[in-house]
Amino acid sequence: MEGKKTAGRQKIPLEKIEKEAARYASFSKRRLSLYKKASELVRECDVDLGIFISSQTGKPYSFVHPTTNAVIDRFINPTTVDLGAQLAAAEARNKVIQYNDRLNEFDAREKAAKEKIRSMDQMNEARVRGWWEAMDQFNAVDITKFKEWLNTTEGLLNVQLKQLENGASSSVQSPPEDGSN
Repeated sequence: MEGKKTAGRQKIPLEKIEKEAARYASFSKRRLSLYKKASELVRECDVDLGIFISSQTGKPYSFVHPTTNAVIDRFINPTTVDLGAQLAAAEARNKVIQYNDRLNEFDAREKAAKEKIRSMDQMNEARVRGWWEAMDQFNAVDITKFKEWLNTTEGLLNVQLKQLENGASSSVQSPPEDGSN
């Protein structure tokens, strides 16, 4: 077996980042990843969650679900049940679920649109250069699609040719004789 090409994941000791710009960039990235993990936790475990942090400059940031009041009330009185807060929390959860569904749908549409644009760009390139020059840039899926299109086109042309032949041969033949003449 060959030796490792990289050092892999290694533990990096935690220490203060000295450069202010790098420290702020790291804070922003870590804050966003923390929010993403919190959102996953809320979605998958159906929990109430609140995260409050402030930057070195004193700017406050927060992530709360379902509402700030519901999270604070739950923190202060964990055994108390407030039906109004529970209804508000349930409504907020339903909205989050709906928004996540819409976001996933938009992501799927965006992915499909990008794939279609990529395919159209490839087709335009092929038209400009001629299909015979562009065949070497097609991948297996594109070649399979092109082959299917050619087979379909050939089938349609054969059907149309048979229809034309049948129409031409029937018009050349003399009309059938009637027994009444």
